[in-house]
Amino acid sequence: MSHDHRETAAARSRGVLIGTLVLTGSLLVVEVAGGLWTGSLALLADAAHMLTDVGGLALALFAIWIAARPPTPEKTYGYYRVEILAALVNALVLLVVAGAILFEAWQRILTPPEILAGPMLAVAVLGFAANLAGAWLLHHGARASLNVRAAYLEVLSDALASLGVIVAGVVVLLTGWLAADPLVSAAIGIFIVPRTWGLLRQAVNVLLEGTPAHLELGEIERAIEETPGVRRVHDLHVWTLTSGREAMSAHVVVGDLAGGERLLERLHALLHARFGVDHTTIQLETEPPPVLTIKSGL
Repeated sequence: MSHDHRETAAARSRGVLIGTLVLTGSLLVVEVAGGLWTGSLALLADAAHMLTDVGGLALALFAIWIAARPPTPEKTYGYYRVEILAALVNALVLLVVAGAILFEAWQRILTPPEILAGPMLAVAVLGFAANLAGAWLLHHGARASLNVRAAYLEVLSDALASLGVIVAGVVVLLTGWLAADPLVSAAIGIFIVPRTWGLLRQAVNVLLEGTPAHLELGEIERAIEETPGVRRVHDLHVWTLTSGREAMSAHVVVGDLAGGERLLERLHALLHARFGVDHTTIQLETEPPPVLTIKSGL
């Protein structure tokens, strides 16, 4: 049995993902060199976060390539879920990075090392500008694809992290207060966690075939039951194949199977137009006949 295989939402953002990867990868090299030169943990934390950006973007592009492969008899839905797995891996890596940043920040708060505030500030400004450019490139595709949204959140949070490094650089440069550097690093780590946790929950919900957050199962059930010819619905399931493509299956009880073909067409059109569900599997059935019981008496 073959299924319609279309370009995914993430695939439509392939060009901007490549552009953002080149931009972010170039800046990563600059930030690592700058962090080692200046001794700034905030700059190295930003570089570590940017490393996850590079890894996430590369993983997103790899997932898009895999997801474009056609379905096979063994994988009848194709490889759509690889994009969700990529988003899950990105989220897990970000959580690990956040933990490492918080640990190192605590060590440096106890014993602040000397840093070169001027060069640190210059590199941070460059990083902030590059991350804003990357976020601008990705913001449109992030609305349609969980995979692209993962990359967008990473780049956007890295832009805010770069802004924090700028603040730390200004403080150290003007006041000499070295603790500003690890404090900003800790703030970067804390900032990463809640947004990454939300992304992780979304990816897990898709992998567990939970009902998509933007759809309400009861509303879909009511819409089907309000269709002329339908008596009731049972065994209704709605899940996400990949970002922007939902699937649904249901048993629909009807009064008469004679017009079943036309009813199925109406239901498919309704589910697509009102809920954006493209892949629907509907089984029509009639009510079972009542069971007759015969009472006998002596």
